[in-house]
Amino acid sequence: MKKKFELTEVDCANCAAKMEDAINKIDGVNEATINFMAQKLTIDADDERFDEILDEAQKAISKIEKGCEIIRK
Repeated sequence: MKKKFELTEVDCANCAAKMEDAINKIDGVNEATINFMAQKLTIDADDERFDEILDEAQKAISKIEKGCEIIRK
């Protein structure tokens, strides 16, 4: 399943790249990309574990950029 999410408070492109790398290392993630300028996360991951993967992605993001959050709609 591929979904797009807005991100809050991504302060620099380097941090966005680190977040992208961390999310791509999560088991079940096929591909994750972060567009720093648009403040968007696109994630393609296992359908059955998508919510769990998204929780893990939030934890990885928070370690790199404390105020950054994935906005779930």
